Amino acid sequence: MPSKRPAPGDLEAIETASRDELVALQLERLRRMLERAYDNVPHYRASFDAAGVHPLDLRSLNDLAKFPFTTKKDLRDHYPFGLFAVPREQVARIHASSGTTGRPTVVGYTARDIDTWATVMARSIRAAGGRAGDIVHVAYGYGLFTGGLGAHYGAEKLGCTVIPMSGGMTERQVQLIVDFKPSIIMVTPSYMLAIAEEMEKQGIDPKKTSLKIGIFGAEPWTPAMRRAIESRLDMDAIDIYGLSEIIGPGVAQECIETKDGLTVWEDHFYPEIIDPETGAVLPDGEKGELVFTTLTKEALPMIRYRTRDLTRLLPPTARSMRRIEKITGRSDDMLIIRGVNVFPTQVEDLILKQPELTPHYLLEVTRPEHLDEMTVHVEMGPELAHGSQDARATAARQLEHNIKGYIGVSTTVRLALPGGIERSLGKAKRVLDKRPKA
Repeated sequence: MPSKRPAPGDLEAIETASRDELVALQLERLRRMLERAYDNVPHYRASFDAAGVHPLDLRSLNDLAKFPFTTKKDLRDHYPFGLFAVPREQVARIHASSGTTGRPTVVGYTARDIDTWATVMARSIRAAGGRAGDIVHVAYGYGLFTGGLGAHYGAEKLGCTVIPMSGGMTERQVQLIVDFKPSIIMVTPSYMLAIAEEMEKQGIDPKKTSLKIGIFGAEPWTPAMRRAIESRLDMDAIDIYGLSEIIGPGVAQECIETKDGLTVWEDHFYPEIIDPETGAVLPDGEKGELVFTTLTKEALPMIRYRTRDLTRLLPPTARSMRRIEKITGRSDDMLIIRGVNVFPTQVEDLILKQPELTPHYLLEVTRPEHLDEMTVHVEMGPELAHGSQDARATAARQLEHNIKGYIGVSTTVRLALPGGIERSLGKAKRVLDKRPKA
């Protein structure tokens, strides 16, 4: 759908800089960052020395490939503050992951880091169509999760009026949207659909609210999900990307005037794409794992951090900086079912091609004997829920057929009544893996 906002006017100078100007800035900042990490973080000094490299070995951006990767394991091994490059007393704020797969990953920010974060978030909201004076409803979770406070500080820096709603209390979310009339909402795409459902329960037409722009992130979502949201709510659904280890939301942002991938704010975050198996750097345009090096962070420099997100680097369009293709999968989200690689978003895409089904689904993986089995639990739309058993059986068979044909794995589809799949107040839970652990 065409955007409801015009293309932006005045941009920051760096957003329209030449490639040569941007590369010169990146090289200068990267040299300083490598020196800072080597001088102040024992882990980086040891890993650089073990790899036989020194910050002075960086003579061009291509030389970054000589330096070792950083992984989430490194953060956990040095829990809580072992990767900080400043004394703890200079850390103004701490965020952390939920720690569902072990120790939480802890990230720290100096006062300058927080200002940098607010700056890239303000830039991101503006790229999405936001303007000073807009009312922004923030339904990302606040607290240790970076989403809520990241959105909050960025919107305030842009000059917006912020509603710090956080996640949950869906009925109240709807009430405040109706009463306060925000034009922008920042939330996970799956929770946006839950809010739209609640509007309909209350007799409110989601298309007739004040919301014009949704800035959606924190979980992979497909182009089909974008179309579903835009048609249901009559808004521009814009993608935002970030991760707490790098800074939080605001690492890359889709521009409303093009909607053609996420512009990486390359003056602060240097991207690479690598082969996830070999670690070799891939040329722009080839798909692989996204790796980031921070260029300006003080408290927690990240050198060649492996994000596990799968995408490719694309040439600039709306801004002078390169884009990443919409991320719809992670190497660590990939399920291997009887030797077939399966990403939840592949299944989501097929579900959304059947209008009688809804985007609420859960993949249940079991191994009752020697072979893996996958059951797709998906909610029916109201019309199918009130339809015949034959219609339901036909819809289930069609999805099973499409999954087998497009993905190459046999599944069992179980249709749930509306409301039968648990709603997430933040990141949606898409996989329930019940296989025995090795």
